[in-house]
Amino acid sequence: MKESGGDLFNHQFHPHHLHHQQLQQHNVSVGGGEVLAGMDAAAAGDRNFEFAFNQPNFSDRILRIEIVTSGLPENKSDGEGCSSIAEVTVKSIADLNGYSYGYGYMTTYVDMYLEIDASNVAGEFAVYNAEQDVNCVQPDSEDLVYENHDGEAVAMLEESPSEETALMELLRYMYSGKLSISTAPALLDVLMAADKFEVISCMSYCSKMLRKMDMTVESALLYLDLPSSVSFGSAVQSLTDAAKEFLASRYKDITKFQDELLNLPLPGIEALLASDTLQVASEDAIYDFVLKWARLHYPKLEERREVLGTRLARLIRFPYMTSRKLRKVLSCNDFDHELASKLVLDALFFKSEIPHRQRSLVAEDSATSRRFVERAFKYRPVKVVEFSIPHPQCIVYLDLKREECANLFPAGRVYSQAFHLGGQGFFLSAHCNVDQQSNFHCFGLFLGMQEKGSVSFPVEYEFAARTNTNSNTTKDFVSKYKGSYTFTGGKAVGYRNLFAIPWTSFMAEDSLYFIDGTLHLRAELTIRQTPQPLPVPPL
Repeated sequence: MKESGGDLFNHQFHPHHLHHQQLQQHNVSVGGGEVLAGMDAAAAGDRNFEFAFNQPNFSDRILRIEIVTSGLPENKSDGEGCSSIAEVTVKSIADLNGYSYGYGYMTTYVDMYLEIDASNVAGEFAVYNAEQDVNCVQPDSEDLVYENHDGEAVAMLEESPSEETALMELLRYMYSGKLSISTAPALLDVLMAADKFEVISCMSYCSKMLRKMDMTVESALLYLDLPSSVSFGSAVQSLTDAAKEFLASRYKDITKFQDELLNLPLPGIEALLASDTLQVASEDAIYDFVLKWARLHYPKLEERREVLGTRLARLIRFPYMTSRKLRKVLSCNDFDHELASKLVLDALFFKSEIPHRQRSLVAEDSATSRRFVERAFKYRPVKVVEFSIPHPQCIVYLDLKREECANLFPAGRVYSQAFHLGGQGFFLSAHCNVDQQSNFHCFGLFLGMQEKGSVSFPVEYEFAARTNTNSNTTKDFVSKYKGSYTFTGGKAVGYRNLFAIPWTSFMAEDSLYFIDGTLHLRAELTIRQTPQPLPVPPL
């Protein structure tokens, strides 16, 4: 046995290591550090020594691959009748392509012997890298040992039967730069073997081949379920990224596929929640879905708290949830109380920040988290400040980017997320209208009540916008329209031309209403009278 600190394969492979006579017999030309053996240009790459694979004339080592299967028959005690590795003799060079079998009740050994050129393998196998200590880099302390047989150097790999085919493909790849398999499961097996022995070029090759195949939900989930040592590697990162993008694109509308999504495993849910492009009404819907999925897959409270706290809570964007839903988070038993309190406080602090500071927080946190990044919500998030005295009142802030406003032309509209006053849900909607008197397009803002209830709501409202004028150096909100309306549900009220200017003036580069590319709107709602029940129609 060689000393563990040494390395049998301590030189780099080069075509000149092969005898010129041997190369000529195989129609191989040597020059400029390249070997060409009848390969096409794509297969040639840096080298192709497929002709030398498992050939004694081109090898200087014996690679012993021991396929190990375990199993204990009935009525046999542990260790009874076992065959030891020492009992399996090393085959002669003439019998290298055969198999030898050693049988035991605990373990069955199938030995395969291959002739290799150590320097070729050294260029790929991390465990053979002379620049590193063998004991430090080998994947398993029993995976690789060195033996000396009749003065010949012997390397041994111990593998399970399921890894045999993948390992043989990996060895062939290291000689030829090609694989003979083309199915996704087989490529994944080779990818895992390449990761085990840190053959980075083969990992990249497998990843590239897999990316060329049509992605399915099943294959995407397989790629996302790779061990972290594989999935986080740079050679495979593009494959896992493609899997995440596929799932996010397929299930962009969560409400449309909710039944199907509830059956996804944890890696698939994580990939979905990490997407910025999900089309949902609000983050409240994401939160409700995550709780529903967690309760289905983790019925035990302790396990559910663990997976929510360590895996899923970081993917919910609490700063974009409504205040009403955040209050429910504090009382939700599915989350650890301390964690829930921290999540809600962080969300409220973010909501209270001015837009410039919010953008800074997004930039600072984006390297490690997406919690402050806004998704592609169907309804625009709002910030709400509520008061209960002297009257029920709420102040609602709605920000629209210039490009969002531009997309409203000529007859579009955008809705805000719901907010509540007096137990009823309200919303704001911004429109591109045609002014009925002047017949030009203009910007309008409306207030609507969601539900058709049994109570009439007399509401006083006021619309305001921040303006950028010489007289308003602090860019405060300036009132644009106020009124009162008794809501009975399903109704909306507002002003068709909020700024009393044409659309072209509103969207102009020198518009007074866009500050740093954002339109800042405010709606103030007050209930001064007690809501009255609606009269019951006669039967």
